[in-house]
Amino acid sequence: MQRFLIKDTAKHIGEKVKVAGWVNTRRAHGKILFIDLRDISGILQTVFTPSNKEVYELAGQLRPEWVVEITGQIVKRPEQMVNPKIETGQVELSAESLNILSEAQTSPIPVGEENVEEVEIDKRMDWRWLDLRKPEKLLIFKVWTTMEKAFIDYCVLNNFIEIHSPKILITSTESGSELFEIKYFGKKAYLAQSPQLYKQMAMAAGFEKVFEIGPVFRANPSMTSRHDTEFTMYDIEMSFIDSHHDLMEEEERMMVSMFTAIKNEHGEGIKKYFGADVVVPKTPFPKLTLAESKKILKDLKVPNERGDDLSPEEERAICDYIKEKKGHEFVFIHEWPAKVRAFYSMRSESDPKTTKSFDLLFKGLEITSGAQREHRYEQLAKQIKEQGLKLKPFESYLNFFKYGCPPHGGFAPGPSRLIMKIFNLINVREVTYLYRGVKRLTP
Repeated sequence: MQRFLIKDTAKHIGEKVKVAGWVNTRRAHGKILFIDLRDISGILQTVFTPSNKEVYELAGQLRPEWVVEITGQIVKRPEQMVNPKIETGQVELSAESLNILSEAQTSPIPVGEENVEEVEIDKRMDWRWLDLRKPEKLLIFKVWTTMEKAFIDYCVLNNFIEIHSPKILITSTESGSELFEIKYFGKKAYLAQSPQLYKQMAMAAGFEKVFEIGPVFRANPSMTSRHDTEFTMYDIEMSFIDSHHDLMEEEERMMVSMFTAIKNEHGEGIKKYFGADVVVPKTPFPKLTLAESKKILKDLKVPNERGDDLSPEEERAICDYIKEKKGHEFVFIHEWPAKVRAFYSMRSESDPKTTKSFDLLFKGLEITSGAQREHRYEQLAKQIKEQGLKLKPFESYLNFFKYGCPPHGGFAPGPSRLIMKIFNLINVREVTYLYRGVKRLTP
């Protein structure tokens, strides 16, 4: 007999179906035994009665998180017994047969229990596969899937070409910091901090518009709620741009497309489990130069702890300001000083100390960094030296620009941070399948 997903059972009242999943909870009312069964699509109440003695006695052995198959008839529940909290709350399964597929020991963390506070995050990360069984955690990764599909669909529809750049490099992408060094057949190599240099190679190759989804690695000793040592990045690079404003406009359209897909597919679930409203942003997004941002922050009496950079407190304050003044959850901060940006960022013609670069903030957190890149060989070599780097390790990279390369630029949204803020969560670990940080290499 074919297995039905729980979400589809309400369409089959009066029919015999087979469902399978995990025992979420077990309740006994008099001689009637109720098993709430959980699968990837939802939760279904199943009912066992003494009239089927053998199955009833077997069901009496069931405990939370056992994996079972149950066959029976889908019946409509009495009006007063309808459970509005679950999608299938108007029906239940009158069990006729039961097959135990896998028994389970007592879970070290709560999974299906209601009204139970979650244990602290490090313990949940130790037992991540159990933590992920909860419907609200499963929803996070359904949203990931929708967001990634929307990102890919947008790129393909707009003529971007997908690339997969190497993650083992002979030199760093930006500087000598935050690198994981590895042994490579008697030589030193490094795990890639980003695909930046190879995105630019694609521009020199004439691809014009590329995108990539892949892992990046940062040997960052920070143990904050926003940092990790391995994470996924979405990367974009485009040729024949006039300035970084072209890039910001492209990202606006991309974000609208992604948020529309998320809201349409999962808006109700996100509201139900996390109390968060998915707001599709209006374009154009608010934009401030860094200098304008600093002036606003000074007027707000927010401490300037990082000089020409923005601290987490400043990011939150400027987003609160924009939300209050413009009613928008996004804001671009652009025209950053050269001394705080990567060597390949193009300088402003009117002020060589300023770059044609930007960050995108969302709900108080930086989720994207981008810039127009320097495509002129001599100027690029000069900027590498100005940042105290040697030209030799970048010789292969510099070759990209010797034989004609169009004006180009790109940006890299961080999907983990974006998802974290969509759900109004406070730690990137919650939206990472398996988190890697300074003190975590397992499971």
